Amino acid sequence: MIELVALDADDTLWHNEPLYTGCREQFRALVAKYGHEAALDDHLYEVELRNLEHFGYGVKGFVLSMIETAIELTNGRLEAGDVRTIIGWGREMLAAPIELVDGVREAVEALARDYPIILVTKGDLLHQETKLARSGLGHLFKGIEIVSEKNPDVYRRIMDRYGVPPGRFVMVGNSLRSDVLPVIDAGGHAVYVPYAISWVHERVSPEALTDVHYHEISHMRELPELLERLHLASQAG
Repeated sequence: MIELVALDADDTLWHNEPLYTGCREQFRALVAKYGHEAALDDHLYEVELRNLEHFGYGVKGFVLSMIETAIELTNGRLEAGDVRTIIGWGREMLAAPIELVDGVREAVEALARDYPIILVTKGDLLHQETKLARSGLGHLFKGIEIVSEKNPDVYRRIMDRYGVPPGRFVMVGNSLRSDVLPVIDAGGHAVYVPYAISWVHERVSPEALTDVHYHEISHMRELPELLERLHLASQAG
């Protein structure tokens, strides 16, 4: 029997990655005028990975990584005006309207009628709390867990905090790396809801999914029915 349903936020409940994709395109054009467009995406990704342990996930770390990447690729020739431009992009991303994925509101409202639900997401604390408040969904959640990383130990601590055995915990999200594999390792259930685009850091190789048993749905609308099937199966078993 399912006792707690955890939902990811970005690109599960609301659109997020398109903001980063659009910003990367602007960044590519900005750096190109210095003659360093080649291999820009790979370089930026390397800097983002390097900075994760210092700045964490989210817009602020992304902005700092863009500035650092531009400084490195231009050998320090990055102009102050362009730094100001990059910072402005970050402000725009932080203030961007929250656009729920189609059908999410109805799905989350239906879930909240039958299960306690919590939010489990990575990123900047203030920004994620603000996005949830602006989404209009905040009142439906029994708890909010904003974490620096999603790994088996983090999920175990969340289960312990809410007093839920792993076999009665379900995590739902769009990332195989963050929302599926570590939850399975922690003994819980995972539901994968693919999003149209994803950050390369969240992708996993097919080999990593060998013998990993999780559920996949094409849309959040299918989640209440899936959980009902799991509930009935647990009763029958």
